[in-house]
Amino acid sequence: MDAVRRIAVVTGAGSGIGRSVAVALAREGWTLALAGRRAEPLEETAALAAGESLCLPTDVTSPEEVAALFGAVRERYGRADLLFNNAGSFAGGGTPVEDLTYETWRAVVDVNLTGAFLCAQAAFRQMKDQSPGGGRIINNGSISAHVPRPHSVAYTATKHAMTGLTKSLSLDGRPYRIACGQIDIGNAATEMTARMQTGVTQANGELAAEPVMDAADVARTVAHMAALPLEANVQFATVMATTMPYIGRG
Repeated sequence: MDAVRRIAVVTGAGSGIGRSVAVALAREGWTLALAGRRAEPLEETAALAAGESLCLPTDVTSPEEVAALFGAVRERYGRADLLFNNAGSFAGGGTPVEDLTYETWRAVVDVNLTGAFLCAQAAFRQMKDQSPGGGRIINNGSISAHVPRPHSVAYTATKHAMTGLTKSLSLDGRPYRIACGQIDIGNAATEMTARMQTGVTQANGELAAEPVMDAADVARTVAHMAALPLEANVQFATVMATTMPYIGRG
C-alpha cells in the first residue's frame, strides 16, 4: 500500500454510515472515491470530508456501472487500497413474509447481495493486478447477519449471505494480499434507523423504542480496520448501541 496516497472506495457514501465512514477516512489521510446513486449527496459528503474526493454516481446493481466506477478510480489514481462495501437497502422491512412481494425481495437481494458481490469482484480484480498488489475489503453486514428482526426476511437473508461472501473473499484473497473483514452494525443513528427511536416491533410482538449510537462511533471502527497492515485483519467486528435488544433478542 502506498504510504503517501491510500485510495478508498466507499459505496453508499451519500448518507448515513457511508458518509460518516468517508469523513473518518478522510481525517486519516485517505483519498476517497465516493459512490452512490445520486451526485448531489455525494458532493455533500465530499465537502464534509474536506479532502480529495472523486464523486461517482453508481448503481451497484449494474455490472456496467460498477465496472465504470472502478475503471474511473483506476484511471484517476492507478489503484484501490480499500473498498468499504456499504450500499444497502431495507426495503420491505416490517412486511410479513407472506405479504412480501417478489419485486421487493428481488430489489433487496440485488442491492445488498449482488451489488456487494459486484463491487467486491471489481475491487478484487483491481487489487490482484495492481503494483504493489493487495488491498482490503470491508463489508457492511449487520447484527441481522446473526439474529433477525421480525418481518425482515429479505434483509436478514442478504446479511447472512454477506457473511458467506466475506469468508469466501477472505480465503480467496490470501494469495494476493487481499484482506476481507466485516463490520456488523446495530442501531447507528441514521435516516434508516430513525424509526427505532419511536418504536419498532420486538420478537414478542410488542412495540418498543430502542437506543441508538452515533454513526461516528461506527466510522472510527471502520477506520481502525482500514488502517491495519495487510498482514493483520479484523475478520468480524460487532458495533452496537450498548443497551439495544441484541443479546437476548427473541
